[in-house]
Amino acid sequence: MKYKFLGKKIKVTDDMKSYAEKKLSKLDKYFDNPEEFTATVVIRNAGTDPKVEVTIPVKKIILRAEEGHKDPLAAIDLVLDKLERQIRKNKTRMSKRSTKDKLKGLNTSFDVDKTEKDKSKVVKRKTIELKPMSEDEAVLQMNLIDHNFFVFRNSKSGEVEVVYKRTDGNYGTLAEK
Repeated sequence: MKYKFLGKKIKVTDDMKSYAEKKLSKLDKYFDNPEEFTATVVIRNAGTDPKVEVTIPVKKIILRAEEGHKDPLAAIDLVLDKLERQIRKNKTRMSKRSTKDKLKGLNTSFDVDKTEKDKSKVVKRKTIELKPMSEDEAVLQMNLIDHNFFVFRNSKSGEVEVVYKRTDGNYGTLAEK
């Protein structure tokens, strides 16, 4: 796997780079051709604890994890654990025929521990009426129902959008391309 390092408000040292490369190379076993993929490692100083974010685009999906810790090297370990958990937890979903062509390059034939088998399932289905509203009104509605996201129809564009609360306390929107 190739690596791209970015430091925001912190200098990424050679020790950090070599440690991250060594640790993240453990993910190579999950890829058919790991040299085709680039992991973007962002290390940023966020208040008292540095945060490490790793993003690996794989065809139609994106593997991403972010963790904060007083020691950036420990944060790298936590991010690695999180990425491995994501891959293992979603192995059964990723290996289904409908998504197999979207995930070319990701090896889904690895064994999963019995403790890590996917126990989650869809337990509730909702239908919603998409009322036209502004982004500000959607944020208000989301906060009123105390959710992290809210689906609405944008009154200006007529598009279905999702407004969500970001970890930094601000809001973002998602819309179909």
